[in-house]
This record gives sequence, structure tokens and C-alpha cells, in this order.
Amino acid sequence: MIIREAALADIPQIQLVRNAVKENRLSNPNLVTDEDCREFLFARGKGWVCEMKKQVVGFSIVDLQEKNVWALFVDPMFEKRGIGRKLHDIMLDWYFLQTQTGIWLGTAPGTRAAAFYTKSGWKETGTHGKGEIRFEMSFEQWKQRQGESINS
Repeated sequence: MIIREAALADIPQIQLVRNAVKENRLSNPNLVTDEDCREFLFARGKGWVCEMKKQVVGFSIVDLQEKNVWALFVDPMFEKRGIGRKLHDIMLDWYFLQTQTGIWLGTAPGTRAAAFYTKSGWKETGTHGKGEIRFEMSFEQWKQRQGESINS
């Protein structure tokens, strides 16, 4: 398993992972274009991929402009291996090196993603978009959580 910064050449595989997920599926896969991925990866923020045998099996992308997690997805065939956790943690470590402004994300209620974010220390703060849960993480919460992980 290799976690590394996403490259332009990764976008086709990122799209495959994004469209393979069972939860938080896009009703229309064309809503997130390759150009959208390029913009969020290189103009608005940064992204990482998890690669196994030269295949992207998960990715995360953070948006510095809107201060949110734009995407965090793992191919269903590679779930429950700690990939999401590693992508999440490297993304937030990098984000909070850039700014101490809190970060937010939205995800559907009652999903494994919502449970993952709750377990990861995110605080539910209301709703977002079309009935999604809005989660937030402050710089202080992240640093405290990282301190707890180191001391565990």
C-alpha cells in the first residue's frame, strides 16, 4: 500500500473509484468532471491517492478555498483495510499545516461515512445541501486528537 500525492495522470482512476462506491453515489456521474478533479487537486487544494499494485484504490481531496473535504472515497473491494483512515489523516495533517481555520464536510445521514467521521472526532453541526449532515473539525480538535493517537 502506497499513499502519495495525487498526480494529473491519476484522475481517470480517481473517477473509477468515485463511481464505484456504494454510498454517497452521484446520481449522475457526469456531475463531477475530470476538469473538476483537476481544479480541486491543483488549483483549489490538494489530493492523495492510495495505490496498490499500481491501481488507485482510494483518494482524498481537500479544498482550501471553501475549507472543506471535497472527497474521501475507497473502492468497495478495498474497504476495511485502514485506507480511508490513512487518507483522512494525511489530508487533515496537511490542511492544518496550511491554515488553522476549521474545516467542514457534508455526508449523507445513516451511512458508514457518517459513522466514520463521528468516530474520527468530527462534530455534527447541522445540515448541508440536500439533507446531508454537516460535520466540522477545528484545528484544536485535530491537534488534541492527534495527541491522543500518539499517546495511545
